[in-house]
Amino acid sequence: MKKNLLLMMLILLLGMLAACAPDREEGTKPAEGEKPEATEEPEKPEKLVIWEDLEKSKDWLPAALASFEEEYGIKVEFKELNMADKIRDQLRLDGPAGNAPDVVTLPHDQIGQVVTEGLIQEITVEDSVLKTYSESAINAQMYDGKLFGLPKATETPVLIYNKALMPEAPKTMDELYTFSKDFTKGDNYGFLALWDNFYFAHGPIAGMGGYVFNEKDGAPDREDIGLNNEGAVKGAEFIQKWYAEGLFPKGIIGESGGAAMDGLFNEGKVAAVMNGPWAFQGMKDAGIDIGIAPMPTLPNGEPVKTFMGVKGWHVTEFTENPYWATKLIEHISNDENSKARFQAVSEIPANVALVEDPIIADNEGAKAVAVQSQYAVPMPNIPEMGEVWGPMASALQTLATGKAEPKAALDEAVKSIQANIETSHPAK
Repeated sequence: MKKNLLLMMLILLLGMLAACAPDREEGTKPAEGEKPEATEEPEKPEKLVIWEDLEKSKDWLPAALASFEEEYGIKVEFKELNMADKIRDQLRLDGPAGNAPDVVTLPHDQIGQVVTEGLIQEITVEDSVLKTYSESAINAQMYDGKLFGLPKATETPVLIYNKALMPEAPKTMDELYTFSKDFTKGDNYGFLALWDNFYFAHGPIAGMGGYVFNEKDGAPDREDIGLNNEGAVKGAEFIQKWYAEGLFPKGIIGESGGAAMDGLFNEGKVAAVMNGPWAFQGMKDAGIDIGIAPMPTLPNGEPVKTFMGVKGWHVTEFTENPYWATKLIEHISNDENSKARFQAVSEIPANVALVEDPIIADNEGAKAVAVQSQYAVPMPNIPEMGEVWGPMASALQTLATGKAEPKAALDEAVKSIQANIETSHPAK
């Protein structure tokens, strides 16, 4: 009798423990706010839709999408829209209306804003996928410590020179300065740069020790602005010297400066300029035999720390198929398709394996951009970056025209930036 009673109690106890244990087959329920881990592939959609930049699809995207369909059995439609503004603006309208695509392409400096607006979503990929791309390019796709896209192309300013006027690229800015002092006469200039534009001026300012936002916990810290520190002031003094000594013409200051500089270079009146890969073809079409090199080192021995822009692929918040949309961006940005895209549109991919590929290594422009990118700084992608451009442009133009001293101009710019951030982006 006692044995039977003990046996019944043991069976009852085991049953209670089993009832309290988690269901092994279903898995543990994720905490509130966490996304559940996929244990198997979700159902495949009939099709996905992707938005690519204007005139950037021909000769590569149809083949990449065909190979995706062959591998996964999912058709993909694509549409071209201007990446700089139209894609973001159209997504704001089409998303709530239920007409949004599954995948879009955006410049990385828009990521913070579109994440804040709820237009794109975090993605999860294997470490093996992340290792496909340069660390800086992946960092540019991060916001608030989370990954919101995969890189497709990088760009940063480099030194472009007219081989008929400058047979070899100088290694240092001191050499370039000496060359310019001797060469600049009348309408001829040794070197020109749009240093009244902060996108370009960031190079010498950061190379001398300035910075936009310092890093804190792996993210830009809006409270720590380094655009008027000692290094930034030295960078501004270096910039002002070129204007004060007449090495830069007054005509390249302001909104029309870029067109004026391009015109002078394409007329054969400028030996070298600081410009990006978007300018290569126009110079060649003008009949200039151009050489392309990384920027020369600064007087302090440091590289010119140019801004780097990274174009990426992103999964929209409105897709019903985030798993397959992520698979799509993994596919179209893999080494094979990134190489095909470079051959078609000449935008330099962020894939590390392609840096040593002859298609990049033997291309002077692509190689220069790849090397310069090692020293480049991704533009901060937090919304507060929008408050930096205007005040810095004003400060740099007062330097270029000699209306202010570097320290005073930068102090005023930082004061304006801080005020604008507090007004437009109040702390949470």
